Amino acid sequence: MSKKKKLVILTGAGISAESGLQTFRDGDGLWENHRVEDVATPEAFARDPELVLEFYNFRRKACATALPNAAHKGLAALETDFEVSIITQNIDDLHERAGSTQVHHLHGEIFKMRSVANEDVIYDIRADIKHGDLAEDGSQLRPHIVWFGEAVPMIYEVMPIVQSADIFVIIGTSLLVYPAAGLVDLVPTGHPVYVLDKKIPLLKRSPYLRTIEQTASEGIAELTESLKSLL
Repeated sequence: MSKKKKLVILTGAGISAESGLQTFRDGDGLWENHRVEDVATPEAFARDPELVLEFYNFRRKACATALPNAAHKGLAALETDFEVSIITQNIDDLHERAGSTQVHHLHGEIFKMRSVANEDVIYDIRADIKHGDLAEDGSQLRPHIVWFGEAVPMIYEVMPIVQSADIFVIIGTSLLVYPAAGLVDLVPTGHPVYVLDKKIPLLKRSPYLRTIEQTASEGIAELTESLKSLL
């Protein structure tokens, strides 16, 4: 049998929004009625850990009740014909629950928590994290989330994945958040790049760029057919 082509997919908040999860920053500059600076920075956690923990406890509950949509399921189905790696900016587990087997979370995972003193001390969590809950090293536990102003260590793991892509797909992201937005520049020259979004982000013009201006769940069938033409 011939070797499957490597399909690398970058997903953003747009794909999860269709499952009822709000995008990280709505048009009014708020994140589920909170200023980002008040709930998603190291400074916010130092200032008011109870508020930050409460905010992420709420988000964890929302992610737990959300269901994968047609786009999540369509990407999982592509594993039949391609070697698929999903790089997501989302902290939910909807890709995994849809059946995708290679998912890399750039910005962390809502169903994990870690020590504030050692980012390698990580635990699974489905319930709430409370102020006073401690890791085995005696430090306060916090969500395993990359907050604004923090490094994105996972970027170094996914860069070689993008560099080895035969096909690169971008779904549901504005490409405004770095370093994730810079991944498209690592795609090998001459390899197809697809963008599926209801509002196509600004990208360099290229004969290898193909766009589908629809929501993720609406455009997944067209994307699938187009990708299969490359087999």
